[in-house]
Order: sequence, then structure tokens, then C-alpha cells
Amino acid sequence: MLYFDHNATTPVAPEVIDAVAAALRENFGNASSTHGAGQSARRLLESARRSIAGFVGVSPSELILTSGGTESNNLAIFGLLRGMLLKESHAITTAIEHPSVLECFCQLEREGLNVSYIRPNADGIVDAQAIAAAFRSDTVLVSLMHANNETGHIQPVKEVAALTKERRATGQPVYFHSDGVQALGKIPRNLADTGADLYSVSAHKCYAPKGTGGLYVRQGVPLHAIQYGGRHERARRAGTENVAGTAAFARALELCSAEEPALFATLRDRFESEVLSALEDVEVNGTLDHRLPNTSNLLFRGVSAETLLIALDMQGIAVSTGSACSSGSIEPSPVLLAMGRSRNEARSSVRFSFGRYNTPLEVGQLTECVIASVRRLRANAVRKVQHA
Repeated sequence: MLYFDHNATTPVAPEVIDAVAAALRENFGNASSTHGAGQSARRLLESARRSIAGFVGVSPSELILTSGGTESNNLAIFGLLRGMLLKESHAITTAIEHPSVLECFCQLEREGLNVSYIRPNADGIVDAQAIAAAFRSDTVLVSLMHANNETGHIQPVKEVAALTKERRATGQPVYFHSDGVQALGKIPRNLADTGADLYSVSAHKCYAPKGTGGLYVRQGVPLHAIQYGGRHERARRAGTENVAGTAAFARALELCSAEEPALFATLRDRFESEVLSALEDVEVNGTLDHRLPNTSNLLFRGVSAETLLIALDMQGIAVSTGSACSSGSIEPSPVLLAMGRSRNEARSSVRFSFGRYNTPLEVGQLTECVIASVRRLRANAVRKVQHA
């Protein structure tokens, strides 16, 4: 299998598998237990927490361990808004957020919260000034992802964080959350530079197992628990800690290299250049700038993305048509629609996301298969029209 769907999930690094095995074998105790086995697990858990926090440049006490990006986003949004009078509050988010953010706001709207959804421009970037224009006197939360999972476009998180900070300076209690699940390990990682008050991350996008993640909560930000049953994570997230998963997350981040993003970009750019040169009526969705270095979202006019995906899968190549959390949906990508693509254009778009273990040889094979498959599918479509 040639795997080019790293934005959905990454293969687990061999060194990370070793870290999981060691944790399960040697630190199987409950980290909340007071006996030796429990305290051994606690030491490993806190060591891993310090390592993860150090990687993103925050204090360990500001990092809540979760089961992944979805829980982190839910905890950030519901946890911040819990206890507020929703009918007297307003939040701002965007039309290109991950479902684990958008569906939180949809539910809160049903409960009375007022929400503004900002659309991106055709380049796939949300204008910070459009967010600024949406502020109201009762705005309490802004949520903007750091990088889009479908197109890879990097959003103006620093500018938006500055806007919320300015409002707080005037006495308005407004906070900024960013879903950083796709950004971690691919673009500069110091969360202090983003200015976010809350920031979500997930391990399985960084060559670690699924089921582990984290939420950075800046000191002083009010956050309420949304699940109960224990005093874990400073009473902010009940549930027995995933010691092995957290150790794996820490080990995976240790393996992240500052050189990797440039290598991703080299593979991605070579692929795009050759496909665009060989095929007509193919476009990159959105701007070529301000993208994650590993992500390419291409529009193949006249080709069904689902059909192309199946054709590539039959050749042992894994790609996707969008968010894995929306798999099974027959609807076109809401992200591409928000960017101004038509429904047919969105249904003809495919995401390719490159990763650590992809080689130039594999990318060459991918390129050849994509070009041949698109030509074949277009030829078949022409024959069908001729025989209709």
C-alpha cells in the first residue's frame, strides 16, 4: 500500500510502538493509585506530559490530557461556555472548521448561543478583518483552526488572537480557541507565538496511536469540566489517564524533525508540478501559499473524486476526498463549498497528504497512477456520452 492520507492519520513510528510496549509492560498501574505500581505509572505520565508541554512551549500545568482532537475541541468550547447565559452570549467561528468544532457550535445554537460563521476567501484563507467585523459586545469566544485538514491552508491565528487580546484589555471577557490538530509537527510549534488561549492537539497525526491528545489552556482561562467521575487533570477532565498513549505521544514528538516539513514540501511540489503539467483542467484548490507543506487538494474537472479514489485504491494507493470524520457522507466538502467551489467542483476534488515514510520513488508511482487514472476515467466518460 502506498499511503498518501496522512492528514487522516499517520502510521505509528516503530520507536513509538516500542514506547507503547514498554509502558504497557512496565508501567501498567493506574496513575491515580498510591502503591508502587501506580506511582511508577504516575512518574511516566508526568514525564511524558512535561515532554509534550516542552515541545509546544507551554507549562505542564497548562496541558490537559485527552483522548484526542475531538475531545479537546469539545472540552475547549463547551468547557469555556459552560455556566454562561447562552442567550446573552455570542461566539465567532468559521465555515471551514473540523466537524468536532462546527457541531459543538450547532448544538450550542440549539441551546441559545448566538454564533457567527465566517467564510474564507477563494484562496481558502479566513480574513482576520472579517472576524474583527463580526465582534459584538457580547462575544465571548472565537474559534479558528490553525490549519485546515482538507486544503492545508494556514489561518491567521496570530492576528485573531491579537484581536481577542485587545478586547480583553477593554474589559470584555472574550477568549480565542484554535484547533491545531493538523498543524502540530508540520509548522512552527511554540503555542506562545500563536497567542491562543486554548489550543487542541492530537497524537495520531504525529505518528503515534489514536486515542490520545491534549488541550492547552492558558493559565487564568476559565474552563469547566464537561465530564465527571474523578479529580483527574486538576479536576478538569475525569477519567483514568492513558499512560501508554501519553508516553507514545511524547516519544512521537521527540522524533519530529525540524527538517521534515521541507521534505514534505519537496514531495508535494514535485507531485503537483508533474500532474498539472501532464493533465488539463486540473487546479489546486486555493492558494499555493500559506499551506501545510504536506497537503495538496486538487480539482480534476470532469472526474468523480470517489471514482478516482476507488481507481487508485485498486492500485494500492490510499488518498481521500476530505475529512475522515465525514467519511460516508455523500455531500460535497463544506470547506470547498465555503471557498466558492460549485458542488460539482467539490465532488471532483481529491486530497493528497504526504508523510515521513513516503519516498521520491513512491511519489513517482503516485503521479503516474493519478495521471493514467484521470485520463482513463475521462476517456470512459467521453465514450459514455458518445453512446448515449
